[in-house]
Amino acid sequence: MNKILIIEDEMDIAELQKDYLSINGYEVDIENDGVEGFERALNNDYSLIIIDIMLPNMDGFEICKELRRVKMTPIIMVTAKQESIDKIRGLGLGADDYIVKPFDPSELVARVKRNIERYESLTNKDKEIEEMIFSNLKIIPKSRQVFVDNEEVKLTNKEFDLLEFLARNKNIVFTKEQLFDRIWGMESLGEISTVTVHINRIREKIEKGKYKYIETVWGTGYKFIG
Repeated sequence: MNKILIIEDEMDIAELQKDYLSINGYEVDIENDGVEGFERALNNDYSLIIIDIMLPNMDGFEICKELRRVKMTPIIMVTAKQESIDKIRGLGLGADDYIVKPFDPSELVARVKRNIERYESLTNKDKEIEEMIFSNLKIIPKSRQVFVDNEEVKLTNKEFDLLEFLARNKNIVFTKEQLFDRIWGMESLGEISTVTVHINRIREKIEKGKYKYIETVWGTGYKFIG
């Protein structure tokens, strides 16, 4: 059974989420404090973690950032704000998806299911793939690892998925819309601009000195040049 952690300080919302997820076959734990939620997420294995942005003692952004240092567990962030900056910031820190309050609980269940299936599909597929080497860059899909100059570089789930997809399709230009569709899925409510955010973060992590791997094709999109 897939196990879900909800980090949410509004207990009526957390309990509603838990009820819907439990009905759909998920085992659910709840924490209403940011620090305690982070520690529980860190010390246990969950299939997915749902994190509210506004939390006491440690906010959702910080939890997401710190978790991504050690875990690739899918993360859905919950925000009561409509401003896209919060959504983009959350995705940029490593969240896989977000949902805005108030939301239909059935939509949350659908997002949980989709993100778990996507992660399992990617990790299972990666077991059959050999490593890819480009100059000082090495990508190992099987273990979802990236090395630059033989030193491991930590990427979030979406950063790795995006880099791996572009590297597999070297010299092919993809629009932002195509990349968003491939990595996030058209049903996601994310914004196309998050592709640029992720591309920039990948570049910061893997492009050292003379080595450039992702090229911007102005007016069109991006391509991996190796």
